Amino acid sequence: MRRTASVFLAAAVAALGAGTTLPGVISTAHADVAARAAPAGPRATAVPLAQLPDFSQLVARYGAAVVNITVDEKVAAAQAVPQLPFDEDDPFFQFFRRFALPQPRGDVPVHGMGSGFIVSPDGYILTNAHVVANATDVTVKLSDRREFKARVVGADQRTDVALLKIDARDLPAVKLGDPKAVKPGEWVVAIGSPFGLENTVTAGVVSATGRALPDSDYVPFIQTDVAVNPGNSGGPLFNLAGEVIGINSQIFTRSGGYQGISFAIPIDVALDVERQLIAHGRVIRGRLGVTTQEMSQPLADSFGMKSATGALVSSVEKGSPAERAGLESGDVILEVDGHPVEHAGELARRIAETAPGTRANLVVWRHGSTRDLTAVIGEAKNAQVAAASGAGAEGHGRLGVAVRPLTAAEREQNGGRNGLLVEEASGPAARAGIEAGDVILAVNGQPVTSAAELRRMIGKSGKTIALLIEHGDAQLYVPVTVG
Repeated sequence: MRRTASVFLAAAVAALGAGTTLPGVISTAHADVAARAAPAGPRATAVPLAQLPDFSQLVARYGAAVVNITVDEKVAAAQAVPQLPFDEDDPFFQFFRRFALPQPRGDVPVHGMGSGFIVSPDGYILTNAHVVANATDVTVKLSDRREFKARVVGADQRTDVALLKIDARDLPAVKLGDPKAVKPGEWVVAIGSPFGLENTVTAGVVSATGRALPDSDYVPFIQTDVAVNPGNSGGPLFNLAGEVIGINSQIFTRSGGYQGISFAIPIDVALDVERQLIAHGRVIRGRLGVTTQEMSQPLADSFGMKSATGALVSSVEKGSPAERAGLESGDVILEVDGHPVEHAGELARRIAETAPGTRANLVVWRHGSTRDLTAVIGEAKNAQVAAASGAGAEGHGRLGVAVRPLTAAEREQNGGRNGLLVEEASGPAARAGIEAGDVILAVNGQPVTSAAELRRMIGKSGKTIALLIEHGDAQLYVPVTVG
Protein backbone atom coordinates (compact mmCIF):
# COMPACT_ATOMS: atom_id res chain seq x y z
CA MET A 1 0.00 0.00 0.00
CA ARG A 2 2.75 2.44 0.94
CA ARG A 3 4.82 1.60 -2.11
CA THR A 4 1.89 2.01 -4.54
CA ALA A 5 0.97 5.44 -3.12
CA SER A 6 4.52 6.76 -3.45
CA VAL A 7 4.60 5.85 -7.17
CA PHE A 8 1.41 7.84 -7.87
CA LEU A 9 2.66 10.80 -5.83
CA ALA A 10 6.00 10.98 -7.67
CA ALA A 11 4.28 10.84 -11.04
CA ALA A 12 1.88 13.61 -10.10
CA VAL A 13 4.67 15.91 -8.87
CA ALA A 14 6.70 15.34 -12.05
CA ALA A 15 3.69 16.18 -14.23
CA LEU A 16 2.86 19.40 -12.36
CA GLY A 17 6.40 20.75 -12.55
CA ALA A 18 8.80 22.19 -10.03
CA GLY A 19 7.43 24.78 -7.65
CA THR A 20 3.83 23.76 -8.30
CA THR A 21 1.80 23.00 -5.23
CA LEU A 22 -0.01 19.70 -5.06
CA PRO A 23 -3.73 20.22 -4.24
CA GLY A 24 -5.69 17.81 -2.10
CA VAL A 25 -7.47 16.44 -5.20
CA ILE A 26 -5.66 16.09 -8.54
CA SER A 27 -7.73 17.37 -11.47
CA THR A 28 -8.72 15.11 -14.37
CA ALA A 29 -6.29 16.89 -16.70
CA HIS A 30 -3.42 16.51 -14.29
CA ALA A 31 -4.34 12.87 -13.81
CA ASP A 32 -4.12 12.33 -17.60
CA VAL A 33 -0.67 13.95 -17.70
CA ALA A 34 0.46 11.86 -14.76
CA ALA A 35 -0.82 8.73 -16.42
CA ARG A 36 1.13 9.53 -19.66
CA ALA A 37 4.28 10.33 -17.65
CA ALA A 38 4.13 7.13 -15.59
CA PRO A 39 6.18 4.21 -16.97
CA ALA A 40 4.26 1.36 -18.54
CA GLY A 41 3.68 -1.65 -16.33
CA PRO A 42 1.04 -3.71 -14.59
CA ARG A 43 -1.83 -1.72 -13.17
CA ALA A 44 -1.66 -1.31 -9.39
CA THR A 45 -4.59 -2.64 -7.40
CA ALA A 46 -5.81 -1.23 -4.11
CA VAL A 47 -5.11 -3.44 -1.11
CA PRO A 48 -7.72 -3.03 1.65
CA LEU A 49 -6.50 -2.49 5.18
CA ALA A 50 -6.99 -5.45 7.55
CA GLN A 51 -9.89 -4.85 9.88
CA LEU A 52 -9.18 -5.21 13.59
CA PRO A 53 -11.97 -6.92 15.52
CA ASP A 54 -14.51 -4.85 17.40
CA PHE A 55 -15.28 -6.39 20.79
CA SER A 56 -17.94 -3.90 21.85
CA GLN A 57 -20.94 -6.08 20.95
CA LEU A 58 -19.43 -9.08 22.71
CA VAL A 59 -18.84 -7.06 25.87
CA ALA A 60 -22.28 -5.47 25.76
CA ARG A 61 -23.98 -8.85 25.42
CA TYR A 62 -22.00 -11.00 27.86
CA GLY A 63 -20.19 -8.55 30.14
CA ALA A 64 -23.13 -8.55 32.57
CA ALA A 65 -22.44 -12.23 33.35
CA VAL A 66 -18.97 -11.41 34.69
CA VAL A 67 -18.86 -10.78 38.43
CA ASN A 68 -16.50 -9.27 40.97
CA ILE A 69 -15.68 -11.51 43.94
CA THR A 70 -14.61 -10.14 47.33
CA VAL A 71 -13.23 -12.58 49.88
CA ASP A 72 -12.75 -12.21 53.63
CA GLU A 73 -10.46 -14.64 55.37
CA LYS A 74 -8.55 -14.84 58.62
CA VAL A 75 -4.88 -15.71 58.90
CA ALA A 76 -2.63 -16.09 61.89
CA ALA A 77 -1.13 -12.81 63.09
CA ALA A 78 2.39 -14.10 62.49
CA GLN A 79 1.58 -14.52 58.78
CA ALA A 80 -0.06 -11.12 58.43
CA VAL A 81 2.67 -9.01 60.10
CA PRO A 82 6.27 -8.82 58.80
CA GLN A 83 8.78 -10.40 61.12
CA LEU A 84 11.99 -8.79 62.39
CA PRO A 85 14.81 -9.34 59.88
CA PHE A 86 17.27 -10.52 62.56
CA ASP A 87 17.68 -13.62 64.68
CA GLU A 88 17.73 -13.45 68.47
CA ASP A 89 21.54 -13.52 68.64
CA ASP A 90 21.86 -10.40 66.51
CA PRO A 91 22.52 -7.24 68.63
CA PHE A 92 19.98 -5.32 66.53
CA PHE A 93 17.22 -7.78 67.45
CA GLN A 94 16.77 -6.41 70.99
CA PHE A 95 16.79 -2.82 69.68
CA PHE A 96 14.12 -3.43 67.05
CA ARG A 97 12.03 -5.58 69.37
CA ARG A 98 11.99 -2.78 71.96
CA PHE A 99 10.87 -0.09 69.53
CA ALA A 100 8.76 -2.15 67.12
CA LEU A 101 4.99 -1.76 66.98
CA PRO A 102 3.00 -4.18 69.16
CA GLN A 103 2.35 -7.50 67.43
CA PRO A 104 -1.35 -8.42 67.06
CA ARG A 105 -2.51 -11.68 68.58
CA GLY A 106 -4.90 -14.30 67.26
CA ASP A 107 -6.30 -14.19 63.76
CA VAL A 108 -6.10 -11.11 61.54
CA PRO A 109 -8.79 -10.39 58.89
CA VAL A 110 -7.47 -10.27 55.34
CA HIS A 111 -9.40 -9.15 52.25
CA GLY A 112 -8.89 -10.41 48.72
CA MET A 113 -10.64 -10.12 45.40
CA GLY A 114 -10.97 -11.86 42.10
CA SER A 115 -13.37 -12.44 39.23
CA GLY A 116 -15.88 -15.04 38.15
CA PHE A 117 -18.71 -15.62 35.71
CA ILE A 118 -22.28 -16.89 35.89
CA VAL A 119 -22.76 -20.21 34.12
CA SER A 120 -26.48 -20.71 34.85
CA PRO A 121 -29.35 -18.26 35.46
CA ASP A 122 -30.07 -19.84 38.87
CA GLY A 123 -26.83 -18.53 40.36
CA TYR A 124 -23.95 -20.97 39.78
CA ILE A 125 -20.64 -19.15 39.31
CA LEU A 126 -17.21 -20.48 38.26
CA THR A 127 -13.98 -18.97 39.53
CA ASN A 128 -10.50 -20.07 40.65
CA ALA A 129 -10.01 -22.20 43.75
CA HIS A 130 -7.18 -19.93 44.90
CA VAL A 131 -9.55 -16.94 44.87
CA VAL A 132 -11.78 -18.46 47.57
CA ALA A 133 -9.20 -20.54 49.44
CA ASN A 134 -9.61 -20.22 53.26
CA ALA A 135 -12.51 -17.80 52.79
CA THR A 136 -14.82 -17.06 55.72
CA ASP A 137 -17.12 -14.81 53.65
CA VAL A 138 -17.53 -14.50 49.90
CA THR A 139 -19.41 -11.59 48.34
CA VAL A 140 -20.39 -11.48 44.67
CA LYS A 141 -21.08 -8.14 43.01
CA LEU A 142 -22.88 -8.02 39.67
CA SER A 143 -22.38 -5.40 36.98
CA ASP A 144 -25.72 -3.80 37.98
CA ARG A 145 -24.25 -3.22 41.49
CA ARG A 146 -26.35 -5.89 43.21
CA GLU A 147 -24.42 -7.82 45.84
CA PHE A 148 -24.99 -11.36 47.12
CA LYS A 149 -23.40 -13.54 49.77
CA ALA A 150 -22.06 -16.64 48.03
CA ARG A 151 -21.73 -20.21 49.21
CA VAL A 152 -18.67 -22.21 48.13
CA VAL A 153 -20.16 -25.41 46.71
CA GLY A 154 -16.69 -26.88 46.38
CA ALA A 155 -13.16 -26.25 45.17
CA ASP A 156 -10.64 -28.45 43.40
CA GLN A 157 -7.07 -27.42 44.13
CA ARG A 158 -5.56 -29.61 41.42
CA THR A 159 -7.33 -27.82 38.60
CA ASP A 160 -7.72 -24.52 40.51
CA VAL A 161 -11.47 -24.48 39.83
CA ALA A 162 -14.14 -23.49 42.37
CA LEU A 163 -17.92 -23.40 42.13
CA LEU A 164 -20.00 -20.76 43.96
CA LYS A 165 -23.77 -20.43 44.42
CA ILE A 166 -25.81 -17.31 45.08
CA ASP A 167 -29.55 -17.15 45.80
CA ALA A 168 -30.84 -15.39 42.72
CA ARG A 169 -32.88 -16.16 39.61
CA ASP A 170 -33.00 -15.06 35.98
CA LEU A 171 -29.37 -13.99 36.00
CA PRO A 172 -27.40 -13.24 32.82
CA ALA A 173 -25.24 -16.24 31.96
CA VAL A 174 -22.36 -16.75 29.57
CA LYS A 175 -22.40 -18.95 26.48
CA LEU A 176 -19.92 -21.84 26.64
CA GLY A 177 -17.61 -22.82 23.79
CA ASP A 178 -15.39 -25.70 22.76
CA PRO A 179 -11.74 -25.22 23.85
CA LYS A 180 -10.66 -28.09 21.58
CA ALA A 181 -11.51 -25.88 18.60
CA VAL A 182 -9.20 -23.09 19.81
CA LYS A 183 -6.25 -22.37 17.51
CA PRO A 184 -3.08 -20.35 18.14
CA GLY A 185 -3.34 -16.91 16.58
CA GLU A 186 -7.07 -16.36 17.06
CA TRP A 187 -8.37 -13.35 18.95
CA VAL A 188 -9.60 -13.74 22.52
CA VAL A 189 -11.00 -11.35 25.14
CA ALA A 190 -10.74 -11.36 28.93
CA ILE A 191 -13.14 -9.55 31.26
CA GLY A 192 -12.41 -9.22 34.96
CA SER A 193 -11.47 -6.96 37.85
CA PRO A 194 -7.72 -6.34 37.76
CA PHE A 195 -6.66 -4.39 40.86
CA GLY A 196 -10.36 -4.09 41.72
CA LEU A 197 -11.24 -2.23 38.50
CA GLU A 198 -14.51 -4.02 37.72
CA ASN A 199 -15.49 -5.18 34.22
CA THR A 200 -12.16 -4.32 32.65
CA VAL A 201 -11.78 -5.63 29.08
CA THR A 202 -8.44 -6.75 27.64
CA ALA A 203 -7.76 -8.54 24.38
CA GLY A 204 -5.04 -10.50 22.64
CA VAL A 205 -4.43 -13.73 20.79
CA VAL A 206 -4.04 -17.37 21.71
CA SER A 207 -0.31 -18.07 21.89
CA ALA A 208 -0.47 -21.86 22.35
CA THR A 209 -2.77 -24.64 23.51
CA GLY A 210 -2.22 -27.71 25.66
CA ARG A 211 0.47 -26.06 27.78
CA ALA A 212 1.67 -28.14 30.75
CA LEU A 213 2.72 -26.16 33.82
CA PRO A 214 4.44 -27.34 37.01
CA ASP A 215 2.04 -28.80 39.61
CA SER A 216 -0.81 -28.78 37.09
CA ASP A 217 -0.79 -32.25 35.58
CA TYR A 218 -4.53 -32.29 34.92
CA VAL A 219 -4.85 -29.01 33.02
CA PRO A 220 -3.84 -28.46 29.36
CA PHE A 221 -3.65 -24.66 29.67
CA ILE A 222 -4.51 -22.17 26.94
CA GLN A 223 -1.63 -19.69 26.72
CA THR A 224 -2.45 -16.15 25.59
CA ASP A 225 -0.91 -12.69 25.49
CA VAL A 226 -4.06 -11.13 26.98
CA ALA A 227 -3.27 -8.69 29.80
CA VAL A 228 -4.16 -10.50 33.05
CA ASN A 229 -3.29 -8.99 36.42
CA PRO A 230 -4.14 -9.58 40.11
CA GLY A 231 -7.93 -9.53 40.34
CA ASN A 232 -8.42 -11.07 36.88
CA SER A 233 -8.13 -14.56 38.38
CA GLY A 234 -11.31 -16.56 37.84
CA GLY A 235 -12.63 -14.36 35.05
CA PRO A 236 -13.72 -15.67 31.64
CA LEU A 237 -11.73 -15.90 28.41
CA PHE A 238 -14.01 -15.36 25.38
CA ASN A 239 -13.54 -16.22 21.72
CA LEU A 240 -14.87 -13.91 19.01
CA ALA A 241 -18.20 -15.77 18.97
CA GLY A 242 -18.79 -14.59 22.52
CA GLU A 243 -18.26 -18.09 23.95
CA VAL A 244 -16.27 -18.74 27.12
CA ILE A 245 -13.40 -21.09 26.29
CA GLY A 246 -11.42 -20.77 29.52
CA ILE A 247 -10.93 -19.37 33.03
CA ASN A 248 -8.04 -16.93 33.42
CA SER A 249 -5.89 -18.47 36.11
CA GLN A 250 -2.16 -17.77 36.03
CA ILE A 251 0.48 -15.45 34.64
CA PHE A 252 4.19 -15.83 34.06
CA THR A 253 5.89 -12.94 35.78
CA ARG A 254 9.11 -11.83 37.42
CA SER A 255 7.62 -8.52 38.55
CA GLY A 256 4.34 -9.67 40.10
CA GLY A 257 2.35 -8.11 37.25
CA TYR A 258 1.52 -8.93 33.65
CA GLN A 259 4.53 -9.57 31.41
CA GLY A 260 2.92 -10.77 28.22
CA ILE A 261 2.10 -14.39 29.08
CA SER A 262 -1.09 -15.59 30.73
CA PHE A 263 -2.77 -18.97 31.09
CA ALA A 264 -6.42 -20.05 31.12
CA ILE A 265 -8.02 -23.31 32.26
CA PRO A 266 -10.02 -24.83 29.37
CA ILE A 267 -13.74 -24.57 30.09
CA ASP A 268 -14.36 -28.30 29.53
CA VAL A 269 -12.00 -29.06 32.43
CA ALA A 270 -13.90 -26.59 34.62
CA LEU A 271 -17.30 -27.98 33.60
CA ASP A 272 -16.26 -31.50 34.57
CA VAL A 273 -15.24 -30.18 37.99
CA GLU A 274 -18.57 -28.33 38.27
CA ARG A 275 -20.54 -31.46 37.40
CA GLN A 276 -18.75 -33.58 40.00
CA LEU A 277 -18.96 -30.95 42.73
CA ILE A 278 -22.72 -30.69 42.27
CA ALA A 279 -23.19 -34.47 42.09
CA HIS A 280 -20.70 -35.66 44.73
CA GLY A 281 -19.43 -32.60 46.57
CA ARG A 282 -15.92 -33.58 45.51
CA VAL A 283 -13.95 -34.51 42.41
CA ILE A 284 -13.34 -38.23 41.82
CA ARG A 285 -10.30 -39.13 39.72
CA GLY A 286 -8.67 -42.30 38.57
CA ARG A 287 -5.23 -43.32 39.82
CA LEU A 288 -2.57 -45.48 38.22
CA GLY A 289 0.25 -45.05 40.71
CA VAL A 290 3.24 -44.07 38.60
CA THR A 291 5.61 -41.17 38.43
CA THR A 292 6.33 -40.17 34.86
CA GLN A 293 8.47 -37.70 33.01
CA GLU A 294 8.49 -36.13 29.58
CA MET A 295 10.27 -37.96 26.78
CA SER A 296 13.05 -36.29 24.84
CA GLN A 297 14.85 -37.39 21.68
CA PRO A 298 18.02 -38.37 23.58
CA LEU A 299 15.89 -40.55 25.88
CA ALA A 300 14.04 -42.00 22.90
CA ASP A 301 17.36 -42.83 21.25
CA SER A 302 18.60 -44.57 24.38
CA PHE A 303 15.44 -46.73 24.48
CA GLY A 304 15.57 -47.52 20.76
CA MET A 305 12.48 -45.48 19.90
CA LYS A 306 12.12 -43.52 16.66
CA SER A 307 10.21 -40.57 18.12
CA ALA A 308 10.09 -38.87 21.52
CA THR A 309 6.46 -39.64 22.37
CA GLY A 310 4.79 -41.22 25.35
CA ALA A 311 5.15 -40.97 29.12
CA LEU A 312 8.33 -42.43 30.60
CA VAL A 313 7.69 -44.30 33.85
CA SER A 314 10.43 -43.37 36.32
CA SER A 315 8.91 -45.11 39.37
CA VAL A 316 6.01 -47.38 40.28
CA GLU A 317 4.28 -47.19 43.66
CA LYS A 318 4.23 -50.41 45.66
CA GLY A 319 0.82 -52.03 45.78
CA SER A 320 -0.55 -49.62 43.16
CA PRO A 321 -2.73 -50.49 40.14
CA ALA A 322 0.37 -49.93 38.00
CA GLU A 323 2.41 -52.52 39.91
CA ARG A 324 -0.44 -55.05 39.78
CA ALA A 325 -0.69 -54.47 36.03
CA GLY A 326 3.00 -55.28 35.60
CA LEU A 327 4.26 -51.79 34.78
CA GLU A 328 7.97 -51.28 35.44
CA SER A 329 10.33 -48.36 35.76
CA GLY A 330 11.68 -47.64 32.29
CA ASP A 331 8.43 -48.47 30.48
CA VAL A 332 7.14 -45.84 28.07
CA ILE A 333 3.33 -45.67 28.02
CA LEU A 334 2.27 -45.02 24.43
CA GLU A 335 -1.52 -45.53 24.52
CA VAL A 336 -4.42 -45.64 26.96
CA ASP A 337 -7.58 -47.35 25.66
CA GLY A 338 -6.56 -46.67 22.09
CA HIS A 339 -5.78 -42.99 22.66
CA PRO A 340 -2.16 -42.04 21.85
CA VAL A 341 -0.14 -40.50 24.67
CA GLU A 342 2.05 -37.81 23.14
CA HIS A 343 3.18 -36.18 26.40
CA ALA A 344 3.44 -37.18 30.05
CA GLY A 345 0.70 -34.74 31.01
CA GLU A 346 -1.74 -36.48 28.66
CA LEU A 347 -1.34 -39.71 30.62
CA ALA A 348 -2.23 -37.96 33.87
CA ARG A 349 -5.36 -36.47 32.31
CA ARG A 350 -6.43 -39.74 30.65
CA ILE A 351 -6.10 -41.70 33.89
CA ALA A 352 -7.75 -38.94 35.94
CA GLU A 353 -10.77 -39.00 33.62
CA THR A 354 -11.13 -42.79 33.97
CA ALA A 355 -13.61 -43.93 36.61
CA PRO A 356 -12.11 -45.95 39.47
CA GLY A 357 -12.64 -49.68 38.96
CA THR A 358 -12.44 -49.39 35.17
CA ARG A 359 -10.07 -51.68 33.26
CA ALA A 360 -7.68 -49.58 31.15
CA ASN A 361 -5.75 -51.09 28.26
CA LEU A 362 -2.19 -49.79 28.04
CA VAL A 363 0.35 -50.08 25.25
CA VAL A 364 3.90 -49.73 26.57
CA TRP A 365 7.38 -49.77 25.05
CA ARG A 366 9.77 -52.07 26.88
CA HIS A 367 13.21 -53.36 25.84
CA GLY A 368 12.83 -52.45 22.18
CA SER A 369 9.25 -53.59 21.51
CA THR A 370 5.64 -52.85 22.46
CA ARG A 371 3.46 -54.94 24.73
CA ASP A 372 -0.10 -54.75 26.00
CA LEU A 373 -0.98 -54.45 29.69
CA THR A 374 -4.29 -54.07 31.51
CA ALA A 375 -4.66 -52.01 34.69
CA VAL A 376 -7.67 -51.72 36.99
CA ILE A 377 -7.77 -48.01 37.77
CA GLY A 378 -7.86 -47.01 41.42
CA GLU A 379 -9.18 -43.84 43.01
CA ALA A 380 -6.85 -40.90 43.54
CA LYS A 381 -6.66 -39.65 47.10
CA ASN A 382 -4.11 -37.08 48.13
CA ALA A 383 -1.41 -38.54 45.91
CA GLN A 384 -1.08 -37.33 42.36
CA VAL A 385 -1.94 -39.65 39.49
CA ALA A 386 1.31 -38.87 37.74
CA ALA A 387 3.89 -36.20 38.41
CA ALA A 388 5.43 -35.00 35.17
CA SER A 389 8.96 -33.71 35.51
CA GLY A 390 11.41 -32.31 33.00
CA ALA A 391 14.22 -34.41 31.67
CA GLY A 392 17.79 -33.43 32.33
CA ALA A 393 20.08 -31.70 29.86
CA GLU A 394 22.47 -33.47 27.55
CA GLY A 395 26.17 -33.66 28.24
CA HIS A 396 29.23 -34.49 26.13
CA GLY A 397 32.38 -36.51 26.64
CA ARG A 398 32.94 -39.06 29.43
CA LEU A 399 30.33 -39.69 32.13
CA GLY A 400 32.26 -37.92 34.91
CA VAL A 401 30.99 -39.49 38.16
CA ALA A 402 32.71 -40.99 41.21
CA VAL A 403 30.40 -43.59 42.76
CA ARG A 404 30.30 -46.22 45.49
CA PRO A 405 27.76 -48.92 46.40
CA LEU A 406 25.18 -48.11 49.04
CA THR A 407 25.87 -49.30 52.55
CA ALA A 408 23.43 -51.63 54.31
CA ALA A 409 22.04 -48.70 56.33
CA GLU A 410 21.63 -46.60 53.17
CA ARG A 411 19.86 -49.46 51.39
CA GLU A 412 17.48 -49.77 54.33
CA GLN A 413 16.69 -46.06 54.12
CA ASN A 414 16.28 -46.52 50.38
CA GLY A 415 13.55 -49.13 50.75
CA GLY A 416 15.95 -52.04 50.24
CA ARG A 417 16.94 -50.97 46.72
CA ASN A 418 20.52 -51.27 45.50
CA GLY A 419 22.29 -48.50 43.68
CA LEU A 420 25.39 -46.37 43.43
CA LEU A 421 25.82 -43.22 45.50
CA VAL A 422 27.30 -40.34 43.50
CA GLU A 423 30.15 -38.81 45.51
CA GLU A 424 31.36 -36.44 42.80
CA ALA A 425 29.83 -35.30 39.50
CA SER A 426 31.55 -33.41 36.71
CA GLY A 427 31.61 -33.17 32.93
CA PRO A 428 28.56 -34.52 31.09
CA ALA A 429 26.98 -35.95 34.25
CA ALA A 430 27.08 -32.58 36.02
CA ARG A 431 25.81 -30.79 32.93
CA ALA A 432 22.91 -33.25 32.82
CA GLY A 433 21.95 -32.22 36.35
CA ILE A 434 23.40 -35.13 38.32
CA GLU A 435 24.73 -34.05 41.72
CA ALA A 436 26.68 -35.50 44.61
CA GLY A 437 24.23 -37.35 46.84
CA ASP A 438 22.13 -38.65 43.94
CA VAL A 439 21.77 -42.43 43.60
CA ILE A 440 22.16 -44.15 40.23
CA LEU A 441 19.64 -47.03 40.15
CA ALA A 442 19.72 -48.18 36.53
CA VAL A 443 21.36 -47.67 33.16
CA ASN A 444 19.09 -47.88 30.11
CA GLY A 445 16.52 -49.68 32.28
CA GLN A 446 18.97 -52.25 33.68
CA PRO A 447 19.68 -52.16 37.47
CA VAL A 448 23.27 -51.34 38.45
CA THR A 449 24.95 -52.32 41.74
CA SER A 450 28.70 -51.74 41.32
CA ALA A 451 31.10 -49.27 39.74
CA ALA A 452 32.52 -52.00 37.51
CA GLU A 453 29.00 -52.84 36.31
CA LEU A 454 28.36 -49.16 35.61
CA ARG A 455 31.55 -48.91 33.51
CA ARG A 456 30.63 -52.08 31.60
CA MET A 457 27.12 -50.85 30.86
CA ILE A 458 28.39 -47.48 29.68
CA GLY A 459 30.96 -49.22 27.48
CA LYS A 460 28.23 -51.27 25.80
CA SER A 461 25.87 -48.32 25.35
CA GLY A 462 25.61 -46.05 22.38
CA LYS A 463 26.26 -42.34 22.34
CA THR A 464 23.30 -41.55 24.59
CA ILE A 465 22.49 -43.37 27.81
CA ALA A 466 19.56 -43.02 30.19
CA LEU A 467 20.41 -43.04 33.88
CA LEU A 468 17.64 -43.69 36.42
CA ILE A 469 18.49 -41.28 39.24
CA GLU A 470 17.06 -41.00 42.71
CA HIS A 471 17.25 -37.35 43.71
CA GLY A 472 15.85 -36.76 47.19
CA ASP A 473 12.47 -38.48 47.24
CA ALA A 474 12.02 -38.42 43.46
CA GLN A 475 13.15 -40.78 40.71
CA LEU A 476 13.68 -39.71 37.13
CA TYR A 477 15.54 -40.74 34.01
CA VAL A 478 18.28 -38.39 32.90
CA PRO A 479 19.72 -38.64 29.36
CA VAL A 480 23.50 -38.24 29.18
CA THR A 481 25.54 -38.15 25.95
CA VAL A 482 28.96 -39.81 26.32
CA GLY A 483 31.95 -40.16 24.01
